[in-house]
Amino acid sequence: MSTPSASQGASPRRLPDGAGAARARTRPVRRATWSVVAVGSAIVAAAAFSDVAAQLPTYGVGRTPTAAEVEAWDLTIPFDGVGLPPGSGTAALGGPIYVERCTSCHGERGENGKYDRLVGGHGTLTTDRPVLTIGSFWPYAPTLFSYLRRAQPIDEPGSLTADQAYALTAYLLFLNGIVGEHDVMDARTLPLVKMANRDGFVPDPRPEVRPALTPARR
Repeated sequence: MSTPSASQGASPRRLPDGAGAARARTRPVRRATWSVVAVGSAIVAAAAFSDVAAQLPTYGVGRTPTAAEVEAWDLTIPFDGVGLPPGSGTAALGGPIYVERCTSCHGERGENGKYDRLVGGHGTLTTDRPVLTIGSFWPYAPTLFSYLRRAQPIDEPGSLTADQAYALTAYLLFLNGIVGEHDVMDARTLPLVKMANRDGFVPDPRPEVRPALTPARR
């Protein structure tokens, strides 16, 4: 036999006076309690994982790189040219390298290629349509050398020798009217090159703020 519903005339169940209000008051407390428990559990789990991760075996994979390997990978040159390698090159020597390694992406003279334009754009940075190139935008010649040696050509980055990178740098500077075709670019002369936009960059005066790192417990 089915139990009569409220629509069939049965009286709905009534709570004692004040019980409903008391139950309503306790619900948020229960939810807050469960929230605290959940957060606490997550913190404990994170701490436990940190301890476990610190104790995981290394399986003997890999090794510490040698000094020679680190030196070979450390190709970044700062704006002042400190660390430029031995070698040299001129625009006359860099032209054939550009034709062979760069023309397919940047065009015959760095102006109409499939990718970034490298030449021209002088005087456009303050206009509504600035053209960002080596000649108009790049602030320091040593960092140009650094980028070419580390990251170009795109299909074989890091493949240029120091002499080739110097020559290619000289050629791109020559196309932008910054150096002569036979000016020698090397560790001494490259930092002396004055780029058109050298004074267009200013240091950020804001202090660098980093979150404090808490070492994992062991």
